[in-house]
Amino acid sequence: MDLARAHGLSAQAVRNYEEAGAIPPARRTASGYRVYTDDHAGALAAYLGLLPGYGYPAAGEIMRAVLRDDLDAALAVIDAAHVQLRRDRDTVTAVAAALVETPAPGHLPDRPVSVGVLAHRLGVTAATLRKWERAGILAPARSRTARVYSPDDVRDAELAHLLRRGGYPIAHIATVIEQVRAAGGPGPLAASIAQWRQRLTARGRAMLTGSARLSDYLDQRARTHAAPPVGVTGGAAGSGEDQRG
Repeated sequence: MDLARAHGLSAQAVRNYEEAGAIPPARRTASGYRVYTDDHAGALAAYLGLLPGYGYPAAGEIMRAVLRDDLDAALAVIDAAHVQLRRDRDTVTAVAAALVETPAPGHLPDRPVSVGVLAHRLGVTAATLRKWERAGILAPARSRTARVYSPDDVRDAELAHLLRRGGYPIAHIATVIEQVRAAGGPGPLAASIAQWRQRLTARGRAMLTGSARLSDYLDQRARTHAAPPVGVTGGAAGSGEDQRG
């Protein structure tokens, strides 16, 4: 069975997947050829189906767990990926909502302000601002020993304050602020919200497709790995030689 050709892969790629434990080990002939069966084909289809939605590390972890008959471990990886997707959806929702109320540049100070001025502006304590700094939400500069907050820092602090009032946890807010900074500010980030949502939707669909491929392989594995009838021995149906090496 030529697994590489069937999936548009190189023979080396198939060997790499085997060495990584993503598909079962192949039996070798006396002349050194790998022999792949329907079981290998099903495992490879499942693994390739998982890759777009779960990525290489998680897909490999899922398949290795399945191949050692540890379904609970495989499902735990899948569950964790769905939890992360939900967190990402919550993040984009929070960002979109917060950007609506983010102060326009004209409402921000035109020069750095002290911790006391910023705390008074937000109606919070200096200790709260220091807590946000430790969480990575704020990154003020230092003037000698005092913290000074740039207009961008003030923007981030006001956005954090808004999200905090909305009940979002500190770690979640830090992720939102990181996205704002990476995009270059609220304006560019707002323009990318639709694309961000589309990527999450595509990932969710890919995860569904990958899970379906994995389910098909689990059904196949349950059938082919059942105990054979008494007196029946030998290799699995559909076996064939692939390549040497």
